[in-house]
Amino acid sequence: MIWGTIRRKVASSEVLGQAWKVRHGVSVPSCYRAVPKEQALFIGKGYECVQRASYHIVLGNHAPSLIREAASLCQTDSFIRLSNRSFSSDSGDVVEAVVPFMGESITDGTLATFLKKPGDRVAVDEPIAQIETDKVTIDVVSPEAGVIKEFVAKEGETVEPGVKIAIISKSGEGIEQLAPSEQADAKPEPTKTKESAEKQVPKAEPAPVKDAQPKTKAPSPPPPPPPKQAASELRLPPKDRERRVPMTRLRKRVAIRLKDSQNTFALLTTFNEIDMTNLMKLRSDYKDAFVEKHGVKLGFMSGFVKAAVSALEQLPIVNAVIDGDDIIYRDYIDISIAVGTPKGLVVPVVRNAGGMNFAQIEKEINTLAKKAADGSISIDEMAGGTFTISNGGVYGSLLSTPIINPPQSAILGMHSIVNRPMVVGGNVVPRPMMYIALTYDHRLIDGREAVFFLRRIKDVVEDPRRLLLDV
Repeated sequence: MIWGTIRRKVASSEVLGQAWKVRHGVSVPSCYRAVPKEQALFIGKGYECVQRASYHIVLGNHAPSLIREAASLCQTDSFIRLSNRSFSSDSGDVVEAVVPFMGESITDGTLATFLKKPGDRVAVDEPIAQIETDKVTIDVVSPEAGVIKEFVAKEGETVEPGVKIAIISKSGEGIEQLAPSEQADAKPEPTKTKESAEKQVPKAEPAPVKDAQPKTKAPSPPPPPPPKQAASELRLPPKDRERRVPMTRLRKRVAIRLKDSQNTFALLTTFNEIDMTNLMKLRSDYKDAFVEKHGVKLGFMSGFVKAAVSALEQLPIVNAVIDGDDIIYRDYIDISIAVGTPKGLVVPVVRNAGGMNFAQIEKEINTLAKKAADGSISIDEMAGGTFTISNGGVYGSLLSTPIINPPQSAILGMHSIVNRPMVVGGNVVPRPMMYIALTYDHRLIDGREAVFFLRRIKDVVEDPRRLLLDV
């Protein structure tokens, strides 16, 4: 019908039977070309024009007039105007949340838990799931604001970087409508159960009333046999009192590394004790001024870190490591601090501890400890480390033998401070004492170096003035 209307309109136009002059190029002489029948296309501004016409060969120079007539034709009512409209696919409203890059040495992780549910609204960069790796916990965030349409992966699955976790609808259309329908379907179920229960109750009432009296009289003699069987047989706790929980990736990694440490290293531990009187007095005398100037509390860890740095400088073999048939001596000191978290043990690293003062060490330890506690610590902040300090005294440990953190060669264990009777100047007086332990790789470090190392730490902690005088 449309093409019939076009034909009638075109037949009444003045350009029927006209021809077009077409220039093929500047250097080529002008020629006349017949317009093919049933095909002539005029493109106007903002719309498209379609015309059908017959053709005749026209001799002479009529091109200018034909162009003017064609231009006037585009403004007549005999053309169909087509408006342009952009189309967008349904995928433009949907975005995918994928597993982010987790680090150079981490290739996969375990999808631990979802922080959101399908139908929840999320903002840009809002965490929607957590992935546990061998070292840290990583958040999967929403790339766009919208509503979670569905989760593609499941909790407990092993995922790699780039794997799709969830589908998010930016507009949220079609998601909120599902909730009421599901609720409507869930409501009739309890009514059915009530009706079925009401039907069963009157039928069951008369029968048990008659049978209950003879049944209660008959089982009265058999009670003695059960205690005899229970006494002779071993009773195990029922399975419903046990819980089986899969190990987290971090816990698995810690277990593997510590067991490898026992299997690889020749572990040996030596002990000593420290009189904490002078360090505790130094702390109590200057704690207020220290907080006022540096904005952080003065603790014992900074004193032990400085003592460990001094001991490592005097005995560089403790800071070295075995690599095949070679010994690698490291001319820098990065102290790893073992921190216990609800998810497992992590060891953030204090970089270049030898160039730090007490305030800088305390600030860095507090920052790393907070990140480790809330799970925001990064892999780079735990990589490396040449020597580890583990403070079990904060949990009340009196004595322990710590295990080396591979690939390091030694670890220092701190313990709780206990007042014990000590002989000082020929008199028995109470003193705040702490046991310290050094576990070392006996393949590389001899007992002599290990004892000298602990002795140096004891001297510095008991008399911090040695750090000022470098003696």
